[in-house]
Amino acid sequence: MDDHSDDISRPLSSRIEVYAGSGRKNWPNDLQAQIVAESVGPGAIVTDVARRHGCRTQQVHDWRRRARSGQLVLPAATDTISFVPLVSETSLLAAAEPSVLPEAAVVAVGL
Repeated sequence: MDDHSDDISRPLSSRIEVYAGSGRKNWPNDLQAQIVAESVGPGAIVTDVARRHGCRTQQVHDWRRRARSGQLVLPAATDTISFVPLVSETSLLAAAEPSVLPEAAVVAVGL
């Protein structure tokens, strides 16, 4: 049996990863959610996101699965449009006096 572990003619790997941890890392849920949000962004590559944060690709995929099932809440995007309920005065009057038919209402929105 030949041992080629010290054979210098073999090409060396271009990438070496060294794990210096002492066990499992406990990732806080808010950090997991931040990583998942980054991984689902436009043009994001899960492997690159995982490498940037120092975690495994499988972890990011697991966290994405948890986010889809509602077990992990993602942070709200800053450019997300939010809607608020609109209650008109005519609908309040109609609810108070069901026999009166409400006329066409004009909605004015002030900023």
